[in-house]
Amino acid sequence: MTKSEILEKQKEFFLTGETKNIAFRKKQLQNLKKAILDNEQNIYNALKIDLGKTEIESYMCEFALVINEIDYMLKHIKSFSKPKRVHTEIANFPAKSYTISSPKGNVLIMSPWNYPFMLTMEPLVDAIAAGNTAIVKPSSYSKATSQLIHNIISKTFEPKFVASILGGRETNQDLLTLKFDHIFFTGSKAVGHEVLKSAEKNMTTVTLELGGKSPCIVDKSAKISLSAKRIIFGKLMNVGQTCVAPDYILVHESIKNHLLENLVLQIKHQYGENPLEDKNYGKIISQKHFDKVVSLLEDQEIYYGGRFDVQKLKIEPTIVVDPKFDSPIMTEEIFGPIIPVVTYNTDDEALQIIRRSDTPLAMYVFSQNQNFIHYFENNVQFGGGCINDTIMHLTTPLLAFGGVGQSGMGAYHGKKGFDTFSHYKSIINKSTNLDLPLRYRPHSKFKKKMIKKFL
Repeated sequence: MTKSEILEKQKEFFLTGETKNIAFRKKQLQNLKKAILDNEQNIYNALKIDLGKTEIESYMCEFALVINEIDYMLKHIKSFSKPKRVHTEIANFPAKSYTISSPKGNVLIMSPWNYPFMLTMEPLVDAIAAGNTAIVKPSSYSKATSQLIHNIISKTFEPKFVASILGGRETNQDLLTLKFDHIFFTGSKAVGHEVLKSAEKNMTTVTLELGGKSPCIVDKSAKISLSAKRIIFGKLMNVGQTCVAPDYILVHESIKNHLLENLVLQIKHQYGENPLEDKNYGKIISQKHFDKVVSLLEDQEIYYGGRFDVQKLKIEPTIVVDPKFDSPIMTEEIFGPIIPVVTYNTDDEALQIIRRSDTPLAMYVFSQNQNFIHYFENNVQFGGGCINDTIMHLTTPLLAFGGVGQSGMGAYHGKKGFDTFSHYKSIINKSTNLDLPLRYRPHSKFKKKMIKKFL
């Protein structure tokens, strides 16, 4: 079938109402969970081929998160789907007011290559839980994982319910010409703009999970050793190819050297003296992306690292100190294992440095000073983040994940994921036993007085 024929079949199936049945949704999620569990080793193998990920990293950052999302939805889908009573104002007495969740319909999920399994399957889980049909378009860069996703979906679902379509840019463009009820896109800002423009033509709602230069601020009161350990963990996971990785570090001048020393110690402790020779050290996804990341090191003062292996597409963890603000390393999202460290002297100076860039997807603050923490929480616009840690806010379905401004729109995970793929109908159910006459013509002074009193 062509792309448009698949979508038409899904539209027909959605109109049957079968996807709205809670038992049907739960059964589909259970089938998906079984297929994922059956393919656990295949998933690890594919991620190793595409990105060089270890099994434990693939388990922590992709496999387990998807299974947890399925389990969460299976536990809560019934309560999420129930009508919710809300207070009825006296102007509508006697009546009851409530909202009903309704699936948006036929959705398109376009996923990226950096966490190709998790960032495809998690939104799919949420879409199924909310009662939608879905067409999934995995990234063409992560070929092994995308093919595996395609195989899992093809064997688990009928295409009239969930279908996977492989291909490159032309396939993306073809899909964006079709009329979906919602588009969920994770990827770069550049492609996000194209998705938004295409969606506008069909008045299609969108969720955009993009990225940006996420700052990591280290205050002079921070516990330096622990801060360095957690920064290196978050920054170098998937060799920096994480949309919420700390993009650069802002450190108070008084502790700059102490932090740099501890960052190096943590790199050596977590990745060894020669990561380029370590088979468990990940790689950059493609030659194109490798060349871009390496180019960011031009004319920079390298404090540690800087070596790379073009044959293996590997770049060792590299620390750059005090780069110029107008250099590409400080104007573009890095998406690699390069750590710029920038010094500041006052809180306002750090704030102004952050504000030089577009709205970040994440922010991380390392400090024992609550006033310092509150200052940045309240004065920086960002999607989400951590205090005294990095990236761990993504690990719980109880916290929504999403961007704001240039880093995206909309959010998901847990209940918020269910909401993203749902429309909530607002309904007032009026009694027919009593009909207050105040609103009807002809109007009178008494009616006017009473209306002003109750409205």
